[in-house]
Amino acid sequence: MSDAAPVTHAPDRHHAGPEDRVRPYTRVVAYVIIPFLVAAAFLLLVLPGGTEQHFAWTIAPPMTAMLLGSAYAGGIWFFAQVALQRRWHRVRHGFPAVLVFATLLAIATILHWDRFHFGHVSFITWATLYACTPVLILIAIILNLREDDGMPEGDDVEIAAPWRYMLALVGAAASVTGLVLFIAPSLLIGAWAWDVTPLTARVVGAVLTLPGLVNVWMLWDDRWSAFRWVFQAQLVSLACILIAIVVRIGDFQWQRPSAWLFAGGIVLSAVVYAVFYASLERARRGSVRR
Repeated sequence: MSDAAPVTHAPDRHHAGPEDRVRPYTRVVAYVIIPFLVAAAFLLLVLPGGTEQHFAWTIAPPMTAMLLGSAYAGGIWFFAQVALQRRWHRVRHGFPAVLVFATLLAIATILHWDRFHFGHVSFITWATLYACTPVLILIAIILNLREDDGMPEGDDVEIAAPWRYMLALVGAAASVTGLVLFIAPSLLIGAWAWDVTPLTARVVGAVLTLPGLVNVWMLWDDRWSAFRWVFQAQLVSLACILIAIVVRIGDFQWQRPSAWLFAGGIVLSAVVYAVFYASLERARRGSVRR
């Protein structure tokens, strides 16, 4: 499998100007969201067993809390890049995934309203965040819709087709599993890798949709610069999930095949993503030297 093919004529294809910029509104949204993600990631990753006292709803077992916290940890990295990067195409492919994730959690909140800690500050924060975030993200997508000029950067490289197809397939498998969990949680509740309720199954499902809704864009966009920073966020999430598996290994129902499939799938995904990222970075540095 080829690592990547340098885009030797990239400097000629990219042009300066008002195109391909992150609009100020989008940066403001990122700065607003990041503190909430930091607080939630801390509560769910550091204190996963204390959700009854500290979080918007009680999450059991703690593995589910840490899985959700891992998504928030990746979100911190992603929105930090949204705030710091100057080119829209560098972060654009993360926005549809965030929109779907936030919308699914908003729907889950409505469907399981009785499970939440009414009056608790974390519930008020949660409800406000998921009432507003899908709208804010959708506006950001619309405002930036025509900003990407489709051109590679000067040091860009093309993602080889085998990588793009394989990662799109991996992401699609995760997303399909996630959507089944969300739409029909009763089908997998007794067979999932650890014990879940209808609400926690839907939350797990929402988390699983994230990689597929990022990777699918590789079928149309082969610029490494369009995925580099988003994949960093995915690597952060995967690292946190690996830690969660080790820390909460007792939460898994190892007599169920899904426990081994989930744990093995996360380990394999982490290895593949790390190799993919390292190979594209090596190709990018090589194109710079040439």
